[in-house]
Amino acid sequence: MGAIQHRSGGSRRRALAEINVVPYIDVMLVLLIIFMVTAPLITPSLVKLPTVGSASRAPDTVVEVDLRADKTLQLRLLDPKAKPGDPALQPQDVTPEALTQTVGQLAANAGGTLADMPVMIAADKNVKYDDVMKLLDRLKRAGVQRVGLAVAASGGH
Repeated sequence: MGAIQHRSGGSRRRALAEINVVPYIDVMLVLLIIFMVTAPLITPSLVKLPTVGSASRAPDTVVEVDLRADKTLQLRLLDPKAKPGDPALQPQDVTPEALTQTVGQLAANAGGTLADMPVMIAADKNVKYDDVMKLLDRLKRAGVQRVGLAVAASGGH
């Protein structure tokens, strides 16, 4: 009888140590497209304004400061004469330290100055009174002459 011979190299399969990353890249690109499509549709956190019986109408061109319940600030310029694609119309998050500088920049974009641009504070009704007063004081010390508080009118007296 013949002896059985083993070949050491040719008959065994080697394990493939590489990972095919193409499917992972495909999944990542699909997720990226989904996020890019849905990101503009997501509305930012809304500020729940306190209500009053009747309120005066706000000026047409105003810098709005949103003070949210988590004490973050967001600024935007409300200007009916601005072009729709103007970046000043987009809400931007700011720190309390950069508040007055950013308000000044938005006032300059609208063709005004810090002193003559009306500023409207829209504070969430769950924010402490002290936080609203600190924000009001910071704006007044920076030279803002016209500061108002935004409220939601309830319609009754």
